[in-house]
Amino acid sequence: MTMETTMVDIVHRIGMRAPLEKVFAAIATVDGVAGWWTRLTTGESSVGGKMNFGFTTPAGEPIGQFQMTVVERTPDQRVRWRVNDGPADWIGTEVDFSLSRQGDQTVLLFGHRHWREAGESMAHCNMKWATFLLSLRDLVESGKGRPAPDDLKIDNWN
Repeated sequence: MTMETTMVDIVHRIGMRAPLEKVFAAIATVDGVAGWWTRLTTGESSVGGKMNFGFTTPAGEPIGQFQMTVVERTPDQRVRWRVNDGPADWIGTEVDFSLSRQGDQTVLLFGHRHWREAGESMAHCNMKWATFLLSLRDLVESGKGRPAPDDLKIDNWN
């Protein structure tokens, strides 16, 4: 008898009243990501580049870090990262941002894909991604996001 492996995904869809190019810059560049996800974003955002993301408490205590490789970067369409380092359940997962223009909005289809299990950690990350995507929307619409460590706190893990 063989065990079947089923991967699970986090998925979200959000519309933003901002030009496609502006949203792409916010997801595809180090400075852009630092404006909505975490201020501690460094690295190289071209295909094959490594990007590093650090998270701290508001007091500056480290609470997590990730390194991802940029595996796809199609201007004004798609950005995809593969997680190389971070929490064990993140390693090997992929973060995917796909953009389209629909009416007066830029629509982002977001996926954090290939989780090995739908457990408590994934549930936390699912909710956190939703808050960070709202931060992205705020950044491109108003010029001010809520990147970590000033992000919306949702539970005792952050």
